[in-house]
Amino acid sequence: MEKRDQFTDWAIELQSIAQNGLEFGRDRFDLERYTRLREIATEMMTSKTGLPKKQIKFMFSSEDGYQTPKLATRAAVFKNNQILLVKETTDNLWSMPGGWCEPNLSVRDNCIKEVKEEAGRDITVNRVIAIKNSQTNIHGKNRIERAINVCNIIFLCHEIGGQFIPNTETSSCSYFSLDKLPPLSLKRNNQEEITMCFAALNEADWQTWFN
Repeated sequence: MEKRDQFTDWAIELQSIAQNGLEFGRDRFDLERYTRLREIATEMMTSKTGLPKKQIKFMFSSEDGYQTPKLATRAAVFKNNQILLVKETTDNLWSMPGGWCEPNLSVRDNCIKEVKEEAGRDITVNRVIAIKNSQTNIHGKNRIERAINVCNIIFLCHEIGGQFIPNTETSSCSYFSLDKLPPLSLKRNNQEEITMCFAALNEADWQTWFN
């Protein structure tokens, strides 16, 4: 695993302190200081990455309230010892179906919904493979694009029917064996995670992995 970037960690921590201060601070002078602290974090990220300041500022200021990790689900859907992957329209790379958790759905129902929307498949959700803080293995530009921690819940699933439905998020879907995976969308999943999913499929006593 690539060594964590301390400079980026500092910028993200400063942003978190600023956001929490802006939420709970009452003194107008303190609020001015927290606003400036967020500006410094933005300037640090801009200097580090070369990305437009406007883009960094949007990522840092698009949420209010106490900053917490975002929750997402990924579905490891298997059939005939192959895993279902979808081709993302944003980067033309492949990932397990998944996305942000909706506030009115359980994580199980969210997993089912995402697979139906992105792959057109109906599934059973069998067990949790992993609960993973995705920021721990996101580096470089992908790390910057995920400046907020993302907690991914990866489920072991099996297909029970359905077919691909054209949509705006994915252009196609297909099943792949572990030794013939397509180019992966690394900001969504990686080889290590998919290998873990195959291991969970083949181990009846699989213990949920978490970090």
